[in-house]
Amino acid sequence: MTHTAAPTFFSVSKGFGLALSSSTPARPEEAGPRDHDESRGSAGPGGAWSLQPRTTKPSRRWDPAGAEVDPGAEGGASGLGRSHEQKRRRPLCPKGLSLSRKVASASRSRRVRRRHSLGHVAVVVDLGSGFTKAGFAGEEEPRIVLKSSSLVPSWDRSVQPGTLGCELAGGVARAHPIKHGVVVDWEALEGLWQRLLVGGLRVLPEQWPVLVSNSPSSPPEDREKAAELLFEALAVPACHMASTALLALCSSGALSGLAVEAGAGVCHATPIYGSHSWHKATFRQDVAGSTLSRYLRDLLVTACPNIGVQALPRKTITQLKKRCCYVSLDFEGDLRNPARHHPASFCLGKGCYLRITSERFCCPEPIFQPCLLGQSEPGLAALAFQALQKMPPTLRTGLANTVVLAGGSTLFPGFIQRLDLELEGQCRRHGYPALRPRLVANPGRGSAVWTGGSMVASLGSFQCDWMTRAMYQECGSRLVHEVFN
Repeated sequence: MTHTAAPTFFSVSKGFGLALSSSTPARPEEAGPRDHDESRGSAGPGGAWSLQPRTTKPSRRWDPAGAEVDPGAEGGASGLGRSHEQKRRRPLCPKGLSLSRKVASASRSRRVRRRHSLGHVAVVVDLGSGFTKAGFAGEEEPRIVLKSSSLVPSWDRSVQPGTLGCELAGGVARAHPIKHGVVVDWEALEGLWQRLLVGGLRVLPEQWPVLVSNSPSSPPEDREKAAELLFEALAVPACHMASTALLALCSSGALSGLAVEAGAGVCHATPIYGSHSWHKATFRQDVAGSTLSRYLRDLLVTACPNIGVQALPRKTITQLKKRCCYVSLDFEGDLRNPARHHPASFCLGKGCYLRITSERFCCPEPIFQPCLLGQSEPGLAALAFQALQKMPPTLRTGLANTVVLAGGSTLFPGFIQRLDLELEGQCRRHGYPALRPRLVANPGRGSAVWTGGSMVASLGSFQCDWMTRAMYQECGSRLVHEVFN
């Protein structure tokens, strides 16, 4: 069955329980413009969509101790310069939540004890293959959402195989620093972080601690490179790196469960127990949002060869996918019966409309059946079951009770119901009839990873979990494996 938005009760330490909820009424605050349209349409059969600008929502701010800050306090309406000592009101979360770890120095000669007053709330960055989200700890939504790719001069940098996208006119190329959740171009990533922090959030990186998400399938050495980039190139005072799967669970108020992520470049099924990832039980597939957009273009070119779909911008195809497509609960039956196709029209601008039929439910299907794209890997539901199956029997039932969905590709209408049906079917077919997965699908799951980072970094008890610049200078980048293990 499916669970939405209700707070989850869990145990943080012996004799202590905590319930997190995001249902506190929002308070008005000035909000800046968004760089990415996350709005969604939901029209019935025969409906029509057109591109509409998204309206911003009011947001709230809290300091790292978990208390709300008066918007009139020193630092201005934007709140970029608020400190820990300013006026505070309702707490975001009760004090005491901790993802505490025993952190030792590289020599293991003594335990590192630290509780820093860093002077600023943390900057939270969720690095994605398609989009990167950034904002301040304690806020409900990211301040900016930017494309992870960027235009770079094709003659002004060393080009590594597979790091650049297509060559464009004017001697420029599109660089994709992250592909399928893994960093492939660190120079482009440095430029992306400069755009986010300096150009987007308008902060000085050397004054702000940064919490950055980390893909469950990224190589361990990538954490070292990320630390070197943050401390050497950006000169941040402190950083923290957390798994996207753990942050997704934290956004729903849990520290144990199965995180099922479906983003733009990669899908993951990651078991988390007691805030620790089980890497041997983590599974991934590369069929994700970007793949579905390309597949939708191919479907439209086949169905409408005379409309010039091939020339449509990628952004238009993405908006068409978000607004019109849905997941079928009976794909084969819907495909055979034209009466179930529910045609819809999409406005391309200048009075031109594109009519689509079966493409609406054929587009997202490769997430569940990669064989439609000629790939032999199992679908997302099968990956989620394999992740549960790999866990010890004593933990399996508890993890199945909290299957948290995260990522923009889980927002298709019908996605939750289809994954629920297939996951239960996998359990029955493989001899686990008593295993009843319980899906947690919050409305804001498209930004669940960033929201989890915002919640965690705003807690006072988290302030001892930073890796500081002094620690980096003393022990080097390899310390990340001990601090963030």
